[in-house]
Amino acid sequence: MLTLSIMSFLTIIICVAVMLLASLISKKTITDREKNSPYECGFDPKGSARFPLSLRFFLIAVIFLIFDVEITLLLPLASIFNITKIFTWLLTSALFLLILLLGLYYEWAQGALEWSK
Repeated sequence: MLTLSIMSFLTIIICVAVMLLASLISKKTITDREKNSPYECGFDPKGSARFPLSLRFFLIAVIFLIFDVEITLLLPLASIFNITKIFTWLLTSALFLLILLLGLYYEWAQGALEWSK
C-alpha cells in the first residue's frame, strides 16, 4: 500500500513538473500589436475579426453528437440477432428506437431543430 501511494505521489509530481515546464517554455516573450490584429491588406481593421459562436449552431452540434453516439449503440443489435431470442431482440430494439424517436419529437417540438426563426 505504501509503494502504491509513493508511486501515485511521484506520478502527480512528475505531471505537475512537466506541465509547468511546458507552460514556461511555450510563453511568447514578444507581443506585437500588428501580429495580433487581423490581416486586412495593411489597413486597420474596421471591426472585430472574431464573431461570437451561434448558440443555434452549438445546439445542433450537440444534438448531432447525441444521435451519433446512439447510432453506435444500435450497431451491436445486428450482431446479437443470432444469439438472442427473436422476441427479446425485437422488444429491445423497438424500445430503444422508441426512446430515440421520442427524444427527436421532443427536440422538434421545442424548436431545437429549426435553424432560423
